[in-house]
Amino acid sequence: MTHPEFLPIQWKSTYLELLDQRILPGKKEFLKLSTAEDTIVAIREMAVRGAPAIAITGVFALTLGAKSKSGGVTEKETLQLLSSVLESRPTAVNLSYAIREAKHRIQEVKDWETIAKIWESYGLEMMKDDLAANKALGENGVSLFPENQSEFHIITHCNTGALATAGHGTALGVIRSLRDAGKKVVVYADETRPFLQGSRLTAFEMMEEGIECYIITDGMSGWLMNHKNIDAVLVGCDRVAANGDTANKIGTYNLGIVAKEHGVPFYVCATKDSFDLNLKSGEEIPIEMRKESEVTQFDFLKDADGKYLFPEGKTSPLGARALNPSFDITKAHLIKNFITEFGCFPPSEISDRLKSV
Repeated sequence: MTHPEFLPIQWKSTYLELLDQRILPGKKEFLKLSTAEDTIVAIREMAVRGAPAIAITGVFALTLGAKSKSGGVTEKETLQLLSSVLESRPTAVNLSYAIREAKHRIQEVKDWETIAKIWESYGLEMMKDDLAANKALGENGVSLFPENQSEFHIITHCNTGALATAGHGTALGVIRSLRDAGKKVVVYADETRPFLQGSRLTAFEMMEEGIECYIITDGMSGWLMNHKNIDAVLVGCDRVAANGDTANKIGTYNLGIVAKEHGVPFYVCATKDSFDLNLKSGEEIPIEMRKESEVTQFDFLKDADGKYLFPEGKTSPLGARALNPSFDITKAHLIKNFITEFGCFPPSEISDRLKSV
């Protein structure tokens, strides 16, 4: 993607600009963030989302935090800053990897000015590397689709495009790469309740790209696979355990079960930093629980003028309770292949493949 509005993260030396994804598609507006605290709030409140984008934003939050300090560095201050960023979104492993690496890079550094420069350089490096990885992932994904077939129908879940990464995207990156290879792609985008990333963001990206796209509710995939020739399900991920169990946006597990029942290949698109071999299975992956109000009302959605789309905001009776896990775990046996920047392979090959990268 070359359109600047599709680059959700833009570093401006003294501040960070984030495309506010809470008000898309109604309005393309950037937040100007000058402090670590404001950047952490933006991550937590989902102004930016998607595991790679969160990790990159987290490193720039560290940079801003370091830039605001002067004098000697204390271990307590450093750990507080690192912890505050890490706790903003706990499920995606990309952020924890980034924080660990950021800590490693400043060992023995004793002044905040140098630390800020190191972290700034690291954030820019992450952006460059993520974009390159996404493009390689997309090209590898194309190899799983028959070369002699001219049209593909694909179901996606949540948003896995340029808005969730440094550009191009993971699952949507494969779709873009198929299009660039001369194929016609028809996308069926799960709306992805309760935050509607599919209907608000994936459909938005596909329309901007001129790729045919239909929004479906999260419960329509079974009907769709019964009535349409679906070639594949493509999803992203936030963390993959050593056995292949995968954490992704809530509703992915349901989609994996339905795909298995209908014989539709289920592919997980993941860059290297999505794999966490320290965890044996999905049971060890922490699941973020979010506010009940995201389920019971729509007061987080605004139109192009910043006004709430639903003035009353309620989609349920006053006082009704809700559960709002942000992610679920798709079992490894439901996944046909992982599509990565270093190749495509089944869950059983994760350990061996990761050793070579």
